[in-house]
Amino acid sequence: MNRQAVRLAWGALIAMALVGLIAWIGPDVIATHRDRLLYDLADHLRLVAISMTLALATGVPAGIALSRPCMRRWADRLMQVFNIGNTVPSLAVLALALAVLGIGERPAILALWLASLLPIVRNTYEGLRNVSPALREAARGIGMTPIQRLVRVEFPNALPVVLAGVRISLVINVGTVPLSFLIGANSLGELIFPGIYLNNQSLLLLGAAATALLALVLDALFAYAGHVYLRRRGLAN
Repeated sequence: MNRQAVRLAWGALIAMALVGLIAWIGPDVIATHRDRLLYDLADHLRLVAISMTLALATGVPAGIALSRPCMRRWADRLMQVFNIGNTVPSLAVLALALAVLGIGERPAILALWLASLLPIVRNTYEGLRNVSPALREAARGIGMTPIQRLVRVEFPNALPVVLAGVRISLVINVGTVPLSFLIGANSLGELIFPGIYLNNQSLLLLGAAATALLALVLDALFAYAGHVYLRRRGLAN
């Protein structure tokens, strides 16, 4: 009963916030730019999907490799390689990607991939490193090979930490995508930066609010899906 009350309270609060945001931007502004908003939103999501897929395809294997006993002494040093996208400012990464690949989506995807790597790599590494030694010994005791131990024991138990890293990476990615407008890739930055240049606060607010809402919605959906999956596997708290 208490949970239902909390959910209703949060639902009412979110609804009030959305109504206030729409009133602040102006329904007429949203109606005027609706087609452009949907078009930019689709491009924004495509950049997120491509760069996050690349980040997962490289980050998870890298985290697994760094967690292996033979690599642990070098892990902290090698982790700095994946920290490039976070240490260097996003605009500088975009500029470097532009210099290598030219104008368009390709340099934007490269920069977003670099910005999204570290949380995935680090959380995969930390999750695997902190798996209970007793579980490893039990798996070794029943004759599992190293690959079997990784797939059946270590990675499933590290999965909550890995998913937390993916969630962080996703939010960083969504928030960084608008900057890709500066190097010729379409996104919700098509609303934000022209709004700044033209001193059009309504257009700027529409793009910024859409980016923030997209990050919140994707984060909530990913968190819910991850919780459901972990609960079915018996790994949720």
